[in-house]
Amino acid sequence: MLIHQFYDTDLAHASYAILRAGRIIVIDPARDPQPYYDFAALHEADLVGVIETHPHADFVSSHLEMHETTDATIYVSNLLGATYPHQTFDEGDVIELADIKLKAINTPGHSPDSICVLVEDENGVDVAIFTGDTLFVGDVGRPDLREDVGNITAKKEDLARQMYQSIQQKLAKLPEDVVVYPAHGPGSLCGKSMSSDLQSTIGRELRQNYALQVQNEQEFIQTLITDQPFMPRYFGFDVELNKQGAPSYQRSISSVPQLASDAVLEADTIIIDVRPKAAFNAGHVQGTINLQLQGKFETWLGAIVYPNEPFYLIAGDEETLHTAIKRAAKIGYEAQIKGASITPANATEQSAELQLEDFKAQPEAYTIIDARNWNEINQKLVFENCMTIPLPELRDRLNEVPTDKPIVVHCAAGYRSAAGRSILAAKIKNVAVYDLGEVVVEFVNEPAN
Repeated sequence: MLIHQFYDTDLAHASYAILRAGRIIVIDPARDPQPYYDFAALHEADLVGVIETHPHADFVSSHLEMHETTDATIYVSNLLGATYPHQTFDEGDVIELADIKLKAINTPGHSPDSICVLVEDENGVDVAIFTGDTLFVGDVGRPDLREDVGNITAKKEDLARQMYQSIQQKLAKLPEDVVVYPAHGPGSLCGKSMSSDLQSTIGRELRQNYALQVQNEQEFIQTLITDQPFMPRYFGFDVELNKQGAPSYQRSISSVPQLASDAVLEADTIIIDVRPKAAFNAGHVQGTINLQLQGKFETWLGAIVYPNEPFYLIAGDEETLHTAIKRAAKIGYEAQIKGASITPANATEQSAELQLEDFKAQPEAYTIIDARNWNEINQKLVFENCMTIPLPELRDRLNEVPTDKPIVVHCAAGYRSAAGRSILAAKIKNVAVYDLGEVVVEFVNEPAN
């Protein structure tokens, strides 16, 4: 038996291929199915099955496309309510892959329809478990993503209670040497405290995972629902898209309209410029939002742009533009791209440059906007007299921002403040809008002022 992990650092997503006797089953595949086809070709094996541990919120899966291309059977929980061809896979169900067995375990908690997949080797020994978003290395899945979406909805407190039972009554009772293969690593918004390790064992998690140390159910619930990261706008959209199955990846990205650099863009349609902020600041189309590709582009695209909201995409060259389209497709946003082009000739709007010494001398002369996430804001303010508007909320709260003084936007490292500055500058013209950028680290350890 060979278990191979595919890892997407952009979304901190892990998917897997299990190979035995020339047959492969894939678990929680990403949007682009080609790496799994390549793996099958390399090993001269047939792709016979795809297992979805739940309908994912943070990325789009290629399960339906893989079924349509290879005739692989899709296995999901009956609770998911899938509308594509599939075979139900719930507690007591077994998939035989030659002489090994894949056994379903229903583990509600992250979602009502979550399952884990326990692998029994050719000797009848349980050796590995694919835990989806139920159990991570150092963490468990957040319980607050299914209050309004999916075939079954549930309040976060109820899902947290179910997570406690799934952990204590099922996973914690497995042999300690069973290897744990989760669907995410650090940086994913599906948990709050993941380790940098991408696999573990049941025994290690029982000893080291903070969530597994809490033995009281009510304390576990409170611990789990507290301080979870923000939820991007696209999460509910992806749950529903995965529930019905996404269209062909290559066909979808090939359908994005390619525009000439002198094309006239429709007014009132968002323009996303993915260039590094130095290039953006030197010259961009008026009203453009800067979401740099070098970063968590998918997360912030899906946090700022609404599902089904059209937008234009601009990059510095054709290769980068194609990469940006593919990354937008990871969250199912490629169909919303009204047109994509390299930097147009009218990209002449320049960003105002902050005079740092003046800002340090008299910060009170500026309106300071903290664009970090609420958990960061609640932990400690960098500037005491500031407005707290997390980046995902900024487009909807523009009317709250006073325009009697120049505006300075900051975050924790510079990515979000660049995006936030561009959002504000697109609408506010009577005062300068500045990005504090990376130099914010100079203020972090100073007393709040």
